[in-house]
Amino acid sequence: MKIIDLENQTDLTINIDILEEIAQSLTTREIELIVTDNKTIQELNSEHRAKNKVTDVLSFPINTTFGEEAIPGMPLGSIVISADLVKEKATEFGHNAEDELSLLFIHGLLHLLGFDHEVDNGEMRDKEKDIIETFALPSSLIVRTEEY
Repeated sequence: MKIIDLENQTDLTINIDILEEIAQSLTTREIELIVTDNKTIQELNSEHRAKNKVTDVLSFPINTTFGEEAIPGMPLGSIVISADLVKEKATEFGHNAEDELSLLFIHGLLHLLGFDHEVDNGEMRDKEKDIIETFALPSSLIVRTEEY
């Protein structure tokens, strides 16, 4: 069963299968994934986070729960990724765009699941590292997790 609803607004080639495997290892809830350009993600970052600058990934969780449980069938949320930065960072760090996209997807998904590297004690970075290793993604991606 597919849980990712992909909207690719760019020419970036996306291997949805690896992203589906990653998503399904962490949740059963539907996720909207939007891959866009720097201009659009900057507008979203400015509008929703009051940061008028380009960013690589944004997460928009749907925080609708019934007691402690999510409402059945309710999506987990949306992840928006800049294809421009996927290409740029893949080149900068010496891995391919598919791997960079996977890393940003993992990062965004963990935010949807409630992780927050800005306030935790390294739990999100540790979880990212575990997922990178589980899916045999390049160890060069671990460097990226240490920068967040």
